[in-house]
Amino acid sequence: MLYRIEPIINKIMQLQRNNVPVMVGIDGRCAAGKTTLAADLQKGLDCSVIHMDDFFLRPEQRTEERYREPGGNIDYERLLQEVLPPLRRGQSFQYRPYDCKRQELGRPVFVEARPVMILEGTYACHPLFREQYQLRVFLTLEPEEQLRRIRERNGAEALELFRNKWIPLEEHYFSCCQVMEQSDICMQTM
Repeated sequence: MLYRIEPIINKIMQLQRNNVPVMVGIDGRCAAGKTTLAADLQKGLDCSVIHMDDFFLRPEQRTEERYREPGGNIDYERLLQEVLPPLRRGQSFQYRPYDCKRQELGRPVFVEARPVMILEGTYACHPLFREQYQLRVFLTLEPEEQLRRIRERNGAEALELFRNKWIPLEEHYFSCCQVMEQSDICMQTM
């Protein structure tokens, strides 16, 4: 995955001069490299990472009405209750990630308060919490490359589900919520 990490690290270091915890939201298209970028930042910075994949909708939340809502494809209620309050206070906390295979909440995950806190994944910069961040990053990629990566990562069968359901839901969210336009840094990955 090719991208330039230096502008992001430089911006985070600049924000850290204020001696307050820096919250970073990494949003973008599926397969654009959000998780990889967060892991790369974690190697070079004193930070904790929270994954939006841990907040997929539980079965009882999956309604047509919810899917029509821009950005409604995540359990933002749990994120607003369990994650954002301790993040704002600079405190360590726990949350229970959603386990897609078992279709239930998993064992608690402990998140240590660090000078830099990263929330990564599609829907990370949802309008309900985008103002919590000092830095918002958006990753994108060419559609053909996106499909190639999804096929490679998830297999041909899952590719159709992404093409017909998940990608259109994401694009609806990006468009309606102006996620790219509201970001501080936009990067195209190769």
